[in-house]
Amino acid sequence: MTRILLLGGTTEAGLLARAIAEAGLPGIYSYAGRTDAPLDQPIPMRVGGFGGVEGLCAYLKAEEITHVIDATHPFAAQMSGNAVAACAATKTPLLALERAPWVAGEGDHWHHVADIPAAVAALAGPPRRVFLAIGRQHLDPFAAQPQHHYLLRLVDAPTGPLPLPQAEVIVARGPFDVAGDTALLRQHQTGLIVAKNAGGKGAVAKIAAARALGLPVLMIDRPRLPKRQVVTSVKAAMDWLHHTARLGV
Repeated sequence: MTRILLLGGTTEAGLLARAIAEAGLPGIYSYAGRTDAPLDQPIPMRVGGFGGVEGLCAYLKAEEITHVIDATHPFAAQMSGNAVAACAATKTPLLALERAPWVAGEGDHWHHVADIPAAVAALAGPPRRVFLAIGRQHLDPFAAQPQHHYLLRLVDAPTGPLPLPQAEVIVARGPFDVAGDTALLRQHQTGLIVAKNAGGKGAVAKIAAARALGLPVLMIDRPRLPKRQVVTSVKAAMDWLHHTARLGV
């Protein structure tokens, strides 16, 4: 019998969870636990890590998982890598549901960097007003550039002091719209946006707002991941599920 482990945390994962529930397939939605109040899902949920590749292998066997779909954030490189290794070790079919990355167009002023350390290095120089739109997990490295005034937009309110001496926090959960983000950037007199190339529609408003205002974007490129089968739509993921289940894979 099919039993699916859905590694989630994205809008696409929520849509896929709904499709799995509507198809009457047994599945488990796994949150990494990065947010304090994860959204409810239409299939059973678990929150927290697995304990690396070994822990994930044990979980797949104990729960008799027959299929794994990785619909985590494009920057959740460790979880995605662990999924590839664990599924290979246990011979569990694995599929990645991945958003297409954003692509710069006319009017965009992007400077690409490879990773967080490169983004930190690129901020060397005089003080600026920076919209640091990268979430709360990677704030510490930016303490190396304390001269800037940082605007942060977080899903959860900070529970302790921030590593950045000059920072203002807005607590909000997307999706966001262009008009709102344009007004936000104007209100805070933002001069630069630092963003991960997450892709998708939920967070692209800040990129469109930067384009409208002629602001530069320091774009952090996606991490390299091990080779895996990838689809870009919920329909394709469901087709894969039905196809592999029919084959008894």
